[in-house]
Amino acid sequence: MTTDTRTGQDQIDEEKLDDLIGTAVNDLGGAFQAALAEIGDWLGLYAALADSGPLRSAELAEHTDTHERYVREWLRSQAAGGYVTYDPETDRYSLSPEQRLVLADEGSPAFMLGGFQGTNAIIAEVQDDIEAAFQTGDGVGWHEHHPELFPATERFYKPGYAASLVNEWIPTLDGVETKLKNGARVADVGCGYGATTIIMAEAYPESTFVGIDYHDHSIDMARERAEEAGVAERVSFEAATAKSYNGTEYDLVTMFDCFHDMGDPIGVAAHVRETLADDGTWMLVEPFANDQVEDNLNPVGRVFYAFSTMICTPNSLDQGGEPALGAQAGEARLHEVATEGGFTRFQRVTETPVNLVLEAKP
Repeated sequence: MTTDTRTGQDQIDEEKLDDLIGTAVNDLGGAFQAALAEIGDWLGLYAALADSGPLRSAELAEHTDTHERYVREWLRSQAAGGYVTYDPETDRYSLSPEQRLVLADEGSPAFMLGGFQGTNAIIAEVQDDIEAAFQTGDGVGWHEHHPELFPATERFYKPGYAASLVNEWIPTLDGVETKLKNGARVADVGCGYGATTIIMAEAYPESTFVGIDYHDHSIDMARERAEEAGVAERVSFEAATAKSYNGTEYDLVTMFDCFHDMGDPIGVAAHVRETLADDGTWMLVEPFANDQVEDNLNPVGRVFYAFSTMICTPNSLDQGGEPALGAQAGEARLHEVATEGGFTRFQRVTETPVNLVLEAKP
């Protein structure tokens, strides 16, 4: 109902007001949850609950060599948020199978602790810089973020790539899986720590791969990861931008959740077109987005718009060039950019709740 509790001439809908207050209260708890989740991660609290629960607070503290009074309050906050299950009859806490997938199983596609870790890193390092950039229009580059953001990004995305890239996404591309099995040349642009490059290299031993990223630290870490995985003989890494990387006649160029971060995406698309073989494929994996803003005003879109405000758009502006696509560009806008970059065929080959998988051909 609408009651005349007036500020100026506006009438206040009490139900809408209550709903908005509820959202704000939930967000306030969520802001603290990002820090509390990282504490639970680093101190092994979630892992101990997964391995040894149900546990009382004193038992969890003993398992993790932590102080019971802190652990008790942490557990209650986690239970209030639905991250931990509380049994009032036994005063014990545990993780349900679903909570384990989200909080304790790093190989699960549902694992979310990398997202919390990355959020804390952004707040710790560049929030003031982003606030200033709102007024100046300047960019804030990926390389300017807290060092924790880089491994956190790998933790956030890698489980989904490991589950879907080889088993589901590549088979949807026209003729690509056969090429990879027989021996193809692949450039993985924006590779970060090399997770996607290495996943593909492990699956397709006849093919050769080069991972490309402008961030020197990420390239160093990707080389270490490739050595550890035993694929370094077929995988190399190059520190270069998406508009300047070396090589031609690639059978496949891939970009995973990074194209929208790049400055001058039309120029990037044009460079991809120049470096592809005539029958090559550009595989573009982007955050899921509908083409109309109003269709993205949902929980997934909210997260991606937030990431985009703090990471993606500032990085695009730092690199210069238009347009700064943002993490919710949508298929139609990406199609336009690819076409302006010289591609003649473009289609969505599959999707997940959080990703669009797109194929572009010369």
